[in-house]
This record gives sequence, C-alpha cells and structure tokens, in this order.
Amino acid sequence: MTIEARLIKIGNSRGIRLPKAIINRYGLGDTVLLEERPDGILIHTDEQGMLSWEETYKAMASSDEDWSDWTELPDEENL
Repeated sequence: MTIEARLIKIGNSRGIRLPKAIINRYGLGDTVLLEERPDGILIHTDEQGMLSWEETYKAMASSDEDWSDWTELPDEENL
C-alpha cells in the first residue's frame, strides 16, 4: 500500500502526519524508528510498541481493508 503524505512545518523542522488508521494498524506510540535505506526511509515501531499476533489479527479483522489477497499462499516456485 502506498499513501501520499505531506511534509508539514514544525518549528525549523519538517514532520509527517500519519493517518489514524495507520497509527492504529501498526500500534504506533509516541516514538518510531527511522531507518535510512538507499531507496528511501523506513518508518517502523520500536520493539516495545509492536503488536502481538493476536492484536495484529484483531486490528486486521476490524479494518475496512480488503484482505482477500492474503487468503492463499504462493507456490514455493513463485517465492
């Protein structure tokens, strides 16, 4: 999934506003980790903020997204 976000001015810095659905889906708290990569920046939760498998299932089940793509696993040949 790709979401376009705008950089907003915060003092002399810039910030990104994340949609509430994204914050809830990934269990983001007050702190996230930024990882610089050759192709961009990866934003992810700190280890303490990660959801358990049960919490992840509940969050996915309650979302309005279509998860039908995830019902089948690919053949090993296509991995």
